[in-house]
Parts: sequence; structure tokens; C-alpha cells
Amino acid sequence: MTVQLTRRELDVMAVIWKLSSATVADVRDGLADELAYPTVLTMLRTLENKGHVRHEQDGKAFRYFPVLASTDAGSSALARVLDKVYRGSRELLVAGLLDDDDIDADELRRLKKLVEAKLRETTR
Repeated sequence: MTVQLTRRELDVMAVIWKLSSATVADVRDGLADELAYPTVLTMLRTLENKGHVRHEQDGKAFRYFPVLASTDAGSSALARVLDKVYRGSRELLVAGLLDDDDIDADELRRLKKLVEAKLRETTR
């Protein structure tokens, strides 16, 4: 499934994924940017029209729930970055990640295990 979220839509979805569900006020409070309540409401309605969230009545407010899994959005975004930035080269993408000075030895060991598991899987 190809999912295309704008930067702002992704920001809104990140708040909902983090909280598991959220009202417009919750989303607004969880965003780094100061957005007006009607703007956040419009974004949530757009996401609902796209089928990425659903809502239920919660007192006087609507509570929004994610329909789109963060992994689906992540896979789609990663595929776009791989195609647009790294010209389809997974090797360049991984090299770019490994070049990050903030990566520590524990994370490198976990990544190594993932690569080794994938190698075993593909050689079967």
C-alpha cells in the first residue's frame, strides 16, 4: 500500500500514534508548531477522508484513532527516500545511516543481528 502523507499530516499522525487516540486539542498540544484549532481540525478531517484516521464521539469532542499503521507510513516514506535521495541504492541508504556520529555500539550490534538474520533468510 502506497501512502503519501504531507509533512504536517505526518506530524499529526505521529501525535495520534504516540497517544493511541487523541482529540483535536491533544493533537494541537502535541505538535511542535503552533497551529490554530481549526487548522488541526481540517487536517484531521482530511486524514479521515483519506482513510488514515477514524473518530468517535467523546463527550463534546471527537476522539481520533489511527487506521493507518505507523509501519505502513514508514515503509512508504522510506521507499520514497530510497528512490528520490539514494537513487534506489539500499547500500547508499545504509551507509548514510551508519555515517551518523550519534549511532552507538549497542545499536550497531542490533543492526548487525538484523542483517545477519536477513542473510540467513535469503540463503535458504
